[in-house]
Amino acid sequence: MLETLKKSLAALGADGWELTENKTRRWEFYFIRHALDQNRAADTVNYNVKVFKKLEGGLLGEINPTDTASEVEKKLSDLLSRASLVKNPEYSLVSEKITLPDKTERVDIQKIARDFIEAVASVPETETEDINSYEIFVSEITRHTLNSNGVEYTAVYPASMLEIVVNARREGHEIELYRQFNSGSCDKEKVRADVLAAMRTGRDRLAAEPTPRVENIDVVLSTEDAVSVFEYFTMNSNVQAKYRRISPFEQGKPVCDWQGGDKITVRAVRELDNSSRNFPVDAEGSVIEERDIIKDGVLCDFWGQRQFSQYLGIEKNSVISNFVFDGGSMSAEKLRSGDYIELVEFSDFQVDSMGGDVAGEIRLGYLHKDGETKIITGGSVSGSMLEAAPTMKYSRETAQYNNIVIPAVVRLKNLRITGVK
Repeated sequence: MLETLKKSLAALGADGWELTENKTRRWEFYFIRHALDQNRAADTVNYNVKVFKKLEGGLLGEINPTDTASEVEKKLSDLLSRASLVKNPEYSLVSEKITLPDKTERVDIQKIARDFIEAVASVPETETEDINSYEIFVSEITRHTLNSNGVEYTAVYPASMLEIVVNARREGHEIELYRQFNSGSCDKEKVRADVLAAMRTGRDRLAAEPTPRVENIDVVLSTEDAVSVFEYFTMNSNVQAKYRRISPFEQGKPVCDWQGGDKITVRAVRELDNSSRNFPVDAEGSVIEERDIIKDGVLCDFWGQRQFSQYLGIEKNSVISNFVFDGGSMSAEKLRSGDYIELVEFSDFQVDSMGGDVAGEIRLGYLHKDGETKIITGGSVSGSMLEAAPTMKYSRETAQYNNIVIPAVVRLKNLRITGVK
């Protein structure tokens, strides 16, 4: 298929092209309680090709491995015809040959799958909290990247997903919670801890009271929802956001008007233990360089696609797969002191990367006020990162969520809690 694609692209007169071949070898397991209901293996391949006409713009299309030569030619011809209508400024494709050795070590998907099964089986269950069902997907992905300038690279990496449903019961009431965890391989201790946390959430949801009206109280986030707080900084450091005038960030300047908060430091890294995005080269063929994106609250560098990088005068750049944020100035224990509300479960939680708006519907939280703790549910949290970021504090301890490492606990001021009573 690769040779068919190359020949068709040459015959059609494309001025440039980028091509990615993805081969996936996957094992899947479906459990009811702890009994295996079904399992299957899958081997798939797909091709994504981007064609350019005078490099004014490219259009991306997918080629099926079962397509005939004539079907491939028709799809590419259609893409090329539409690409000729795009009138973006020109930019160049990657031409520097990759000097990194191909990352082709095979993935032991059998061991990873076994680790997941053993990790879930080790979770202690009770009469009131237990595991309803779970599904495991473990993949070995071989990504072959090449372009019309002769740039070519192959990377093999693992990608896994655990989906699990837990149940909690109390006084005739029952609640069901769904969780999805993504990673490279399996960290057995983390899986066990995450499932236990889901069970505690279910138990406490059944004991929660309606969120009261509270004003001028700090908000603490300590779960994966906090990722979106930190992604506000990575998304505004992206060249596309800057080129489209969405991002207010300026290179060499503070990313906000710091007013006593912990100043952000975030690095781009090529490899991150247990990430499902450990490939040293991005989809355009650019080598992913390890570098500071923001340091001590000041933007060092934008990151992102080659097209928008060149529009901003940045010749070398890459799409980052893994980010690591430094920890803050305080311990998690110290951050959890005084009056605050810790929110651990939402029906939805979002931080708008364009305007910084924060919004979430509360499903579970812990109100710490006047020396007492109440388990609460209902109501909402809202505000803006523009107001919260300058004074936010976060823990020295960090936590990893697949391809990003962030402070484990973050404390935010200037957010509003709307109660239900």
